[in-house]
Amino acid sequence: MDEANYRIESDSMGEVQVPAAAYYGAQTQRALQNFPISGLRFPREFIRAMGLIKRAAARVNLELGFLSQEVAEAIIQAATEAAEGELDEQFPVDIFQTGSGTSTNMNANEVIANRAIELLGGAVGSKAPVHPNDHVNRGQSSNDVIPTAIHVAVAESIKGGLLPVLMACEKELAAKSGHFDHIVKIGRTHLQDATPVRLGQEFSGYARQMELARARIEHALAGLMELALGGTATGTGLNAVVGFAPKVIAQLAEETNLPLEETKNHFAAQGGQDALVAASGALRALAVTLTKIGNDLRWLASGPRCGLGELHLPPVQPGSSIMPGKVNPVIIESLLQVAVQVMANDWAVAIGGQAGNLELNVMLPVMAYNLLQSVELLTTGIRNFTEKCLQGLEANEERCRELVEKSLALCTPLAPEIGYDRAAHIAHLAYESGRTVQEVALELEVLPKEKLLKILNAEEMTRPGIPGGRGSKQ
Repeated sequence: MDEANYRIESDSMGEVQVPAAAYYGAQTQRALQNFPISGLRFPREFIRAMGLIKRAAARVNLELGFLSQEVAEAIIQAATEAAEGELDEQFPVDIFQTGSGTSTNMNANEVIANRAIELLGGAVGSKAPVHPNDHVNRGQSSNDVIPTAIHVAVAESIKGGLLPVLMACEKELAAKSGHFDHIVKIGRTHLQDATPVRLGQEFSGYARQMELARARIEHALAGLMELALGGTATGTGLNAVVGFAPKVIAQLAEETNLPLEETKNHFAAQGGQDALVAASGALRALAVTLTKIGNDLRWLASGPRCGLGELHLPPVQPGSSIMPGKVNPVIIESLLQVAVQVMANDWAVAIGGQAGNLELNVMLPVMAYNLLQSVELLTTGIRNFTEKCLQGLEANEERCRELVEKSLALCTPLAPEIGYDRAAHIAHLAYESGRTVQEVALELEVLPKEKLLKILNAEEMTRPGIPGGRGSKQ
């Protein structure tokens, strides 16, 4: 490093060369040297949470008399800049670092301290009049700050990003359920023809799945409201005065509009990360739901001429470099890949959750990264799916009608009237002759014509007098 382009800073291990233009300091520089692993960084949401925590801590430390007005105001301004994204390039530490996230906590402390020093007219790197540990980190430890930041970042991302797009998707599916309710189609079990359903009933199932997925995420979100802040290094709260954490958390709650509170047990909050595992599990369940819905839509839209062809997906781009005119379900395929990544991320979070060795979990950065990526991918993926696929989705009523008329499963309601074996015989005759069940049953005169036609009414088959079969309309 050219001498003109760096400055000398020191920490407990000695002197370190730091880029002259950097706000970060010695400990961040050591982390950059020690962890040249992936190039992956903490995302914006996490840096925002760190800025919010440091700003709230400075305000409380001012209130408690531990910081001068001048120092506190400089820290508050610097932390605000960090929270608002003005200093993101100053957070270069790799995700694959110390398992507590200490390098990133010190990265934040150094950046905020040096920016505060600059605001006060001091020399960046001097640790005066603002010290990264003594002032910015006062009353805190990496071991309670990092899990707190993860909870805040994930909770804000879920509440402000994921839940609104989930509700929009759910609403669109429910609207399609109503719009398609008059369309009778063939049901399928084991991918084989089964008794008729209404297309609206199928979509009511999708809407309900999304509603339940949202409820699971909301339940998991509630678990993220307990924060580790106040436990400091091992959960005992050493070096944090009584009242510090509740005051900081109250400010965080006000700024994020989240019902945040101090954990009821700091040893659970720092030694274990069960709330993060639960949140990731709820995201995984959503990914599974999306996979079911997405695959169903691909099947129902397969064709356009030689597949099921009961749905028309909006065409968004050519589907083949060799087959002219081919259009593929690419928006759904994109969503399915999102679901795969979310399920893989959940595995990393679950394994990370097992690293709660005694008083500290030591896989916090990788858990944070995977959880936040899952929330982001689901948010953008579901929004894209809703806007570019669901909203323009159309039914092929003629094809639905055609397949219902051809179905052998229409003989099902005959079984209670003429017996299972005779009904099966009609199905076999229809299949072998290429005729419909109705044609064969009329020819064999198994029932009076008027009664037979009423029994074989496919629309009525979707509305039997039992609660489970009524679908979206009573």
